[in-house]
Amino acid sequence: MKYIETLHEGERLSGIYLCKYRQSAMTKNGKSYENVILQDKTGVIDAKIWDPNSQGIEDFDMLDYIDVVGDVTSFQGALQVSIKRVRKAREGEYIEEDYLPVSERNIDEMYEELLTYVHKIENPYLKQLTDSYFVENEAFIKAFKGHSAAKSVHHGFVGGLLEHTLNVTKLCYYYVKQYPFLNKDLLLCAALFHDVGKMKEISRFPENDYTDDGQLLGHIVMGVELVGASIRRIPGFPKKLASELKHCILAHHGELEYGSPKKPALAEALALNFADNTDAKLETFKEALKSNNDNNDWLGYNRLFESNIRKTSI
Repeated sequence: MKYIETLHEGERLSGIYLCKYRQSAMTKNGKSYENVILQDKTGVIDAKIWDPNSQGIEDFDMLDYIDVVGDVTSFQGALQVSIKRVRKAREGEYIEEDYLPVSERNIDEMYEELLTYVHKIENPYLKQLTDSYFVENEAFIKAFKGHSAAKSVHHGFVGGLLEHTLNVTKLCYYYVKQYPFLNKDLLLCAALFHDVGKMKEISRFPENDYTDDGQLLGHIVMGVELVGASIRRIPGFPKKLASELKHCILAHHGELEYGSPKKPALAEALALNFADNTDAKLETFKEALKSNNDNNDWLGYNRLFESNIRKTSI
């Protein structure tokens, strides 16, 4: 098997890949064919089955692991695979980790680092809240480690939610050191929980797509609901502190047009917004640079930055 990022036009592709997407379509001449997207941990590639009824084309579904033979071609400047033979792979023929995008950083080491910030929280109510998830809840910890922070754009890989949360939390702790008037415990707790709703907004790998609740409610609302329900289980949790924590989560996108129901009204909410935006934007830029396979200095127009973007010269 060759990883997708190493493929070149004219090669013969042969190996097992994840079928990320499959849909029937029709040519202008009325002939049926199949649109397929193949995936491994290095990326995705468009593929076509021009004759779904031909010999060697066995039945398979989206999110199946499939054994594929095909030719790598180019169409409108992008690589594409013309599938000649395909069958559904059997269990034991593949290792799932080879087909899912995974953080470049060690997931267990990142989680241990995140716990150092969890343990810095001293307020007894906020400590009980964070410990109940990040220290004591093994099912939550396992799911949190394996989740992405997005379908695409930034941190859309296994461990992405953990990596993004760690980065945001570290930035928030830096802000506390530079601006001591910030409430350390409130800001760290808000950073840890700010994107926890993404575990309900986006389905687990290999699907990694928006759920119904993700489309209807969004991760900010679901995150506040989760935190609110957990707070109600902690006797004596101060009402004002609960509102301040929920406000930080509600306002962490900073602007109404970016999905935040409220704009920041607390210094801690503003700091969280800055940290979240910083990590999301820099990771997006990093991933754009990484995907630039033609090695040009200029990467062209990027709609997220509303600018032509370029590699640094050194």
